[in-house]
Amino acid sequence: MLQSVNLRDYMLSNPVKVRAEDNILDAMRAIIDNKISGVCVVDGEANLVGVLSELDCLRAVLGATYNNSSIGSVGEHMTTENLVVAHPDEDIVDLAQDMLLKNIRRRPVVQDGKLIGQITCRQLLSAVQKFRS
Repeated sequence: MLQSVNLRDYMLSNPVKVRAEDNILDAMRAIIDNKISGVCVVDGEANLVGVLSELDCLRAVLGATYNNSSIGSVGEHMTTENLVVAHPDEDIVDLAQDMLLKNIRRRPVVQDGKLIGQITCRQLLSAVQKFRS
């Protein structure tokens, strides 16, 4: 069915990314403008330091509204613990199964701690559609 099962052949090589010190509203704009469900958070040397999802943003907005406070930075609302990442030479079939098992729609692709891409369910579906028999 697939000509290649190597993740590197299907990942987004330039995913939308933000920095921890960015304002959450700017990150929300990136999510909305790019029609994506979340962004990777990197430091100045492209090291992955977290992920920020639509739900994280919604939580931040509602919290700020409820507490009548400022919305804050990406770093205050991003997920940093137990990040699930992919490696560029992973088998996409195994990765797809793990994404289903863990109910995760996207994964940063990391090599030597550096963000080099992202894989999403949409890329996996495109791969299947492109190479189906």
